[in-house]
Amino acid sequence: MQDAEIAWRPPDAVRQHANWTSFVAQCGLPDYGALAARASTDPEWYWRALAQWLGFRFRRAPDRMLELTEGVAHPRWCVGGTANIYDSAIGLTLAQAPDRAAVIWEGEDGGTRSWTYADLDREAGLLAAGLTRLGLGPGDVVGFYLPMLPETMAAFLACLRVGCITLPLFSGFGAEAVSQRLGMSDAVAVITADGTLRRGQPVAMKAVLDEALRGNARVRHVVVLNHRGMSTPMVPARDVWWNDVARPDGPTPVPARELPAEHTALVMYTSGTTGRPKGAVHTHCGLGLKLGQDVRLTLDMKPGDRLLWPTDFGWFGGTVTMLGTLLAGATLVIAEGTPTFPEADRIPRMIAQHRVTHFGTAPTLARMLRRDAGALLDRHDLSSIRAIPSSGEAWDRETWLWVMQHIGGGRAPILNFSGGTEMCAIVASNILFPQKPCSFNGAVPGTGGDIVDAQGRSLPPGEVGELVMREACIGTTRGLWRDAERFHESYWAQIPGLWVQGDLASRDADGFWFLHGRSDDTMKVAGKRIGPTEIEDALLATGTVTEVAAVGVPDPVTGSAVTCVAVAAPGQAGDAAQGALLADAVAAALGRAFRPRRVVFVADLPKTRSMKVMRRLVRATLTGQAPGDLSSLVNPDSVRDLARHAEGRKDDTG
Repeated sequence: MQDAEIAWRPPDAVRQHANWTSFVAQCGLPDYGALAARASTDPEWYWRALAQWLGFRFRRAPDRMLELTEGVAHPRWCVGGTANIYDSAIGLTLAQAPDRAAVIWEGEDGGTRSWTYADLDREAGLLAAGLTRLGLGPGDVVGFYLPMLPETMAAFLACLRVGCITLPLFSGFGAEAVSQRLGMSDAVAVITADGTLRRGQPVAMKAVLDEALRGNARVRHVVVLNHRGMSTPMVPARDVWWNDVARPDGPTPVPARELPAEHTALVMYTSGTTGRPKGAVHTHCGLGLKLGQDVRLTLDMKPGDRLLWPTDFGWFGGTVTMLGTLLAGATLVIAEGTPTFPEADRIPRMIAQHRVTHFGTAPTLARMLRRDAGALLDRHDLSSIRAIPSSGEAWDRETWLWVMQHIGGGRAPILNFSGGTEMCAIVASNILFPQKPCSFNGAVPGTGGDIVDAQGRSLPPGEVGELVMREACIGTTRGLWRDAERFHESYWAQIPGLWVQGDLASRDADGFWFLHGRSDDTMKVAGKRIGPTEIEDALLATGTVTEVAAVGVPDPVTGSAVTCVAVAAPGQAGDAAQGALLADAVAAALGRAFRPRRVVFVADLPKTRSMKVMRRLVRATLTGQAPGDLSSLVNPDSVRDLARHAEGRKDDTG
């Protein structure tokens, strides 16, 4: 290992006080390596030891932490145990430090609010009592169409408290995307807000939800938060204001309900490369123990720490930041709206103002900050930062080094971790080990993370392969919501016996791991995942195109930009004006974040002999890469036609 390659080394004091050090000592083991080894050979012991160290509260202790009688793909967790994650998220800090800030919120207009743990517990209790009066209880799915607010946190906790299942919806989704997910989940209620601010402009949310609920007879309650004082029509007998549900003069809130430890807490939809979005299913014990591991051990978060990580509750990052900070006894700092508005240096200003200890980022956000706020960083004291969590994308070296030096001051490590909506973290950095630029330190204990070839064989250093899990992990989705067969096909069928993450990775001779992007066609636009099918459906619904392929192409800021290649319907112009209308249709259906950067019109799309559109070839052609083997195509001339159109760049939508 060459010293010149190491960008950060943990000082002795940091290692000695790291949470992992405490956990290893409690287990009576000599070092981290010994812990990881025992976690693989004795998972029953490991997960029970982790639960004890985290202080996860079971109402009834499980008879078995893990049972594998049906194989690694179908584990049974916390068998016979009962719990409610509310107890572990709120209980300890509420008893020891009720006046500690649980959440600090800042709006784009400069408004601020701070709730203590006691405040959050009170608000969650009032709403939980109101939801119960509405007839909602264990197993009922409740959609969340909300911006990031203290009330969003309270509503999440309220649903956990009464046993409802939370269904997060991205606050930027259009009506079609909201409607689809509410229908697929059989949601019976939705919690929303009148609207929010984005780049200084009021954005109605209740109106979008009303459109999404047309024809939906199953949703019988809509709870509306009056957040921005916008004009908000209410549907009689269905819609009710938040303040009328969470009434301070109502019945005394009841304690958190005792539930089976594996009771479903969350259904989170994630987009795939084909078909409808997939609903990942997470449980009370699964979220509590895996997020506890990820946040407290991987990110080294301690009681009293403060996390600022721009995200949305509609993505898994919202769950991680909200529950994670609470499980650590820490404080979540929320910036509603856009990270670089109303001032380009909004984020560094908030870090300094609120003394943030953990600034969560991703390469896309880091590139935006470097471009827009790099010259303004000297205005702000960022010395409170001691760790920079990062997830969602592969880093480029230049941006990684810039963040390390200019945000972290060379002293705070960038703590990479990679996982996803379906499994929390698989590989991660932690504060115990040195780091190379863009690297991970390896698999998280309890996952059996590995990098393999198509046959499932571990790859040597320097070779790129699939990132997989060999072991059952408590944070993995318990299946796909009402789609058991698709669950197996999506994660366990590609390499039998291994969970395939969908990321490409490699390791070097010194044992450092690196990501190389997605191995499928799923796009990540500014950290938000979307499958091509949803975009293509929105375009085809216009009736102005007959075929379309949506792909992601590299973008210096967002990481990936959506580009669509389409065949115009008869009588349509196939020009820039039509392309702009198509891009607008995607934005209306799915949200402006997914508006295509370009729409290119061609006579035909490249297809296999089984008539499957080859998005891989579309993406390669648009980016000027070699198309590779064309022998499976029924129409190889389509690739050359696409290349000519791509070079001309005549069809930019602007």
